[in-house]
Amino acid sequence: MTAVATTTARPTVTPAPAAAGTRTLLACAAVAAPLWAVVSLVQAATRAGFDLTRHPLSMLSTGSLGWLQITNFLVCGLLTVIGATGLARVMPSRWAPRLVRVNGLGMIAAGVFSMDAADGFPAGTPAGVPASLSWHSYAHFASGTVAFAALIAACYVLARRYSRAGDRAVAVTSRIAGTAALVGNLWAMSGGKGGSLTLAVGVISAMLWISVVAARHLRAR
Repeated sequence: MTAVATTTARPTVTPAPAAAGTRTLLACAAVAAPLWAVVSLVQAATRAGFDLTRHPLSMLSTGSLGWLQITNFLVCGLLTVIGATGLARVMPSRWAPRLVRVNGLGMIAAGVFSMDAADGFPAGTPAGVPASLSWHSYAHFASGTVAFAALIAACYVLARRYSRAGDRAVAVTSRIAGTAALVGNLWAMSGGKGGSLTLAVGVISAMLWISVVAARHLRAR
């Protein structure tokens, strides 16, 4: 009797197209906020007449170089919208990805509708607030309000999700990021001293946190 030797071939594991696509989507969400923050802050430090304690980062959309910040809003808003789809695939929360998507759409709208020049910026602009605002400036404020509200809500929704999962440290971080954006917005709206700086710190903190969440899921995959 002859023994027949058999071998079992080990199957080759290849990443599914859907999984690869999800990683790409998450990468979009992970890079959106750092890109927006770097481009904005470099301009804030280099453009003549800009003072972050007096001028919001959105005002960088004005002047001859305003196209840089407009493009920044459009690109990073689009990355955020795309990235929200990736978050929806990997997160049990339904509302967090939806809110992130609304935030991205608000950023796109904020890029389409730019602010008016004001308070000495761009260089040569009269000091103080204009006597009247243009329609696109009002549209920008409305877009920003929607984007900020969605961003803050997303941070709190994520905090609740992580708290239920027992990840208390991450939940606390998410609440801090959302609160920073909320306080920054309220302080700026109240006309407090250095409100634009407080707004920038709070909003960038919350945006970066969303990117961190996306990066965590990206590493996990």
